[in-house]
Amino acid sequence: MKFLITCATLAIGFAMTSPLQAEEPKLYSIPLKDIDGKPTTLKAYSGKALLIVNVASQCGNTPQYSKLEAVSEKYKEKGLVVLGFPCNDFGQQEPGTNAEIKEFCTSKYAVTFPIFDKLHVKGAEQHPLYSELTGATAPFPGPVKWNFGKFLIGRDGKILKRFEPGIQPDSAEVTAAIDSALAGK
Repeated sequence: MKFLITCATLAIGFAMTSPLQAEEPKLYSIPLKDIDGKPTTLKAYSGKALLIVNVASQCGNTPQYSKLEAVSEKYKEKGLVVLGFPCNDFGQQEPGTNAEIKEFCTSKYAVTFPIFDKLHVKGAEQHPLYSELTGATAPFPGPVKWNFGKFLIGRDGKILKRFEPGIQPDSAEVTAAIDSALAGK
């Protein structure tokens, strides 16, 4: 009987650690904070396509907030979530507190998509999210060049595309990639 119990225990343990089981994408487990300082992760968005954008309030690209909101509205029912990550790494263009950033985004651009805690996208203090998005093993490695760099994440948590800051969120290039991600291609 002990032998059967031992075998059953080993079989269950093997099944739980089997490489055949799909692992949760690393992006989903990285600790984050929302704009109100509450701990969270991207796991809440599992099964959704994500457009991750480093944002800033005092940048020449700041008007992209309007286009990001329009893209969010257009695609949210189909499974896309736009996520904004404020960053002050480029030209000190996001100097505000989280409360000031939240007020700016909602009052000036009527942003409804999730905004997170201000973080670093480059340098020694680079947040682990951006280490995962831009690191040597990432599909599109290399440092973020400026505010409003965009990463498209598939429903499976894999990084599908990277768009440089000057590429508009509603451009044909971005919307075609979003359509493809939502279709699971």
